[in-house]
Amino acid sequence: MNSAHSTSGTGHHAVVVTRVSDTQWHAIEDDRTVGRGDASRRPDGRLFISIDAWHRPVFDRVADAMLRDLPTPLYTVLDEADHDSRSAWERAGFAVARREWGYRVPTDPQTTGLGSVQPPHGVTILPAGEAEEGPLRALDRTIRDEIEATVGWQTMPAEVLPRPAGTTLLDPSKYVVARHLDQYVGLIRVVPLTRQPRIGLIAVRTDRHRRGIARALLAHALASLHRSGTPSAWAEVDESNAAATALFEGIGARRAGSTLELVRH
Repeated sequence: MNSAHSTSGTGHHAVVVTRVSDTQWHAIEDDRTVGRGDASRRPDGRLFISIDAWHRPVFDRVADAMLRDLPTPLYTVLDEADHDSRSAWERAGFAVARREWGYRVPTDPQTTGLGSVQPPHGVTILPAGEAEEGPLRALDRTIRDEIEATVGWQTMPAEVLPRPAGTTLLDPSKYVVARHLDQYVGLIRVVPLTRQPRIGLIAVRTDRHRRGIARALLAHALASLHRSGTPSAWAEVDESNAAATALFEGIGARRAGSTLELVRH
């Protein structure tokens, strides 16, 4: 594999950066691993990289090696509060492409004000696991195409990006679905993580927007979590998504962090 040498390390020994596999780089100083780099291709085809190094010179050396070996564009993500990491990636030529707000979402209907919310006339909310897989996958494809034609799937959390087969639907049991007559028209995906459940996606077909369906889906999902004893859920919203921001902030969700996606062209 390729190696690169540098005398800039944690001491006076040379640092050797070696590509140990197609997706991994190691920085070695005096027989010790002092840094690592990893590359992974997201389901939408974009290439993301990460670097783990305690010292600035080592980070820079690993970054240089990875940038020589990999095609652009390259992406990375980081906590916006981590100013040192942001500075390191900017030294490597990366710039902010987008911001994603993290929200802590209360589940108590007394707090959210969703206790009295009912689905629009003719709409039925199917609890998680009750939707038929075939129609649900058809809805997934429709919503995917509509998002791709507008804001693009790159604004979605990584866990709901389309897979190589084209679907974003991996586990139908995690979806609450809105049905109008005999058609599925909206969905919300809730991942039941131990520490705090995560709302991975909430989406309604374009021709059914502004009818209160998303609000009804959210009301159902949060009420179910509240009944199970879960006080809050986590959601991530692209800062450009004004509708989702208004929806969550309107029920008392509070920003609890932010993530930056950086790109180097």
